Amino acid sequence: MNISTIQNNSTKLLSIFLWFVAIHSFVVGVGLIVLPLPLLKFFGYGVCAERFFPSQGGVFHIAMAVGYAMGAYNLKSYECLIIFSIIVKFMATVFLFTYFFLVSSIWLVLLSGISDFLMGLIVLILYRFAKNAGEL
Repeated sequence: MNISTIQNNSTKLLSIFLWFVAIHSFVVGVGLIVLPLPLLKFFGYGVCAERFFPSQGGVFHIAMAVGYAMGAYNLKSYECLIIFSIIVKFMATVFLFTYFFLVSSIWLVLLSGISDFLMGLIVLILYRFAKNAGEL
């Protein structure tokens, strides 16, 4: 797929990619809620005897998935949620990289930072293409 194909199909690709981001966030959210605490330790997190904070993070991810899905469902009506999605992904990137480099070098935090950056960048690029084509 070349750049002109991406530009010509930017609205469709943006919607599809936002659905992907929504599904990703939903799966992460459910995982945070249901994963046993010993499995979280395998991913590099310290022992946490209380389920509240992983569950809170899970609910947050599920709530964000709803916003991503709303943007994907109707790009024009929910354009503000596309912009919000870009902001959220880049804020998450800054937080995750800061946490990894200054607090605790957990490999999954670094991987999450990289994936959030890439998701935010792709949404931004597709959004700009759709805007420039006058489709949004």
